[in-house]
Amino acid sequence: MTNAKPRLALAFGILCISIFPILVKLSLTPGLISAFYRMAFAVALLLPFVLITKKFTLPKTNVLLLAILCGVLFASDVAVWNIAIQTSSATQASLLTNLSPLWVGIISYVFLKTKPATNFWIGTAVALFGMAMLVGFKFFLELDFDTAFLLAVLSGVLYSIYLLVSKNVLSQMDVLSFMTISLLASTVYLAAVCLWMNEPFSGFSDMGWYVLLIQAVVCQLLAWISISYATQHMRPTRVSLSLLGQAVLTSILAWLFLDEKITLHMIIGGLILLVGIRITFYTKTLSIKNIK
Repeated sequence: MTNAKPRLALAFGILCISIFPILVKLSLTPGLISAFYRMAFAVALLLPFVLITKKFTLPKTNVLLLAILCGVLFASDVAVWNIAIQTSSATQASLLTNLSPLWVGIISYVFLKTKPATNFWIGTAVALFGMAMLVGFKFFLELDFDTAFLLAVLSGVLYSIYLLVSKNVLSQMDVLSFMTISLLASTVYLAAVCLWMNEPFSGFSDMGWYVLLIQAVVCQLLAWISISYATQHMRPTRVSLSLLGQAVLTSILAWLFLDEKITLHMIIGGLILLVGIRITFYTKTLSIKNIK
């Protein structure tokens, strides 16, 4: 049961963040300001709770600085991803951002003592093939290698660094304290970015404010408390690859609520993607002998 809890938390977190692209597609607020309020509302709800219940613990200075860095990295990831969506297609931005498992594996292999297992590389290859099939192979022939392309790739790199740094931080502090510090850092950082880019902080419809609140509660608080807990107890490579499952759930939700079509190749691609994720959870190293 101990091993099951992080996996259940990860699955719940993936479910929560899967609705985020659906909310973004409503375009009720600008992308950057949406990211700001996602963090601001979340910390406004979390901070009183951790202070009243005395669940907040201030870590040592070096750990505190790393937690702040995590907030800046995560906020940068969201900001860059939103800009990429605004200047290209959501499909291109989402696909390139979801290359983060590859960057996590490469960074871990080059810079960290803990190297990704063989199953990770096999699972990554299978999952990325499934994602390519889910999106459509024709899409790759139409990639526009412009600024938006580079920003989307940068988003995936930033997110992979965030996962690896947060894994280190979460080994030295509890999840709620980490979330509080990182959210505060994200909020201040994104407020400065929005001011610099002259983003509007008000003037939205009632539905727009409602969607911002849902993003904060569901897509940020519930999702990332769950994912941070999973990161605390699981390999960051495994967590990053599992997050690809978001693409499958988002496609289903888009079909249900936005009337987007789901084709046979998308269903097959989604299944292959999930098989790739499952391979990374297989305890025995895959080999030709094992297959026989």
